[in-house]
This record gives sequence, structure tokens and C-alpha cells, in this order.
Amino acid sequence: MALEDSRLGQEFQYIEKIVFINRVAKVVKGGRRFSFSALAVVGDGNGKVGFGLGKAKEVPEALRKATEKAKKDMITVPLMGTTLPHEVIGHFGAGKVLLKPASPGTGVIAGAIVRAVMEALGVKDILTKCLGTNNPHNVVKATFDALNQIANTIEMAKVRGIDISHITIPE
Repeated sequence: MALEDSRLGQEFQYIEKIVFINRVAKVVKGGRRFSFSALAVVGDGNGKVGFGLGKAKEVPEALRKATEKAKKDMITVPLMGTTLPHEVIGHFGAGKVLLKPASPGTGVIAGAIVRAVMEALGVKDILTKCLGTNNPHNVVKATFDALNQIANTIEMAKVRGIDISHITIPE
């Protein structure tokens, strides 16, 4: 989906990935009422990524709500070439996600959920492992916790005046 930035007159092409669709049933007097929830990841492929959860009576409406929320809540992650600057572990609930930078040419070694986040982010070389739960909601939130830690680490190094040039891409 292309959006136009009114300030620059440029078009942005977002990468949209549907991570998980769930059908839920509410039991009422006359039977069951079905509803859908969708978990989506949206990124620009250049260091910005977000996720959103949409709920509706029909799948297309749930997907639309999820992608709108994801575009609204995007975060910026500093990248080093095609990978992340350093290793990090993100936590959420019972889920942990390990993100480890990899040398160029490695590819995205990840499960389906973390792979969707990394491809939307624009990371081409990374090693990942989901520890604990494989619940899609917890895995996405743990991945974003890890990405927020990376952003905070770089910012804190600048605030403290620490030279970050020694952080290199592994060979």
C-alpha cells in the first residue's frame, strides 16, 4: 500500500505481513456469534516497524484495523548494514526472543513470526530463537521489546559519550 508524505511529496511503500488470524466464538442464547482478531506487522524495510491487533466481525475489517494500528505505532530501530548492532534478548509474558547479529549472506534464520517482523524491518542477516512460549502475540511483543532495547542502547551510548564504533558486524 503506497502512502504519500505531504511534507516531502514522496510515496512510501510499506511491507505488510499478516502474522496471525484467530476466530473467537461467543456463545449466546441463539447459538454462537463469531468474531475475528488479526495480528499484523508493518514496516518500511529500512529500520521502521510496527505491529497492531485488530478485532472485527469479519476478517477483512480486522486486517484493516490491524494494519492501521501497526502504521500508527511504528518504532525506529538502528541497523548496521543488513543486521542489528548487537545481540539482545526480549521478554514478554512467558516468551523470550533471542536476536543475534549475523554476517552478510547468512539470511534470516527465524520462525514465521519473528521472520515477518525482521523482513518488515529490513534486516537481511540475523539469527533468532524463540524461547519459552510460541504464542504469536507474546512472540511479537517480545521481539519488539528486544528491538526497543537496541534503540535504547544506542541512545544511551550517545548520551554517555561512549564511542560505539567498536561495535562491528560479525565476520
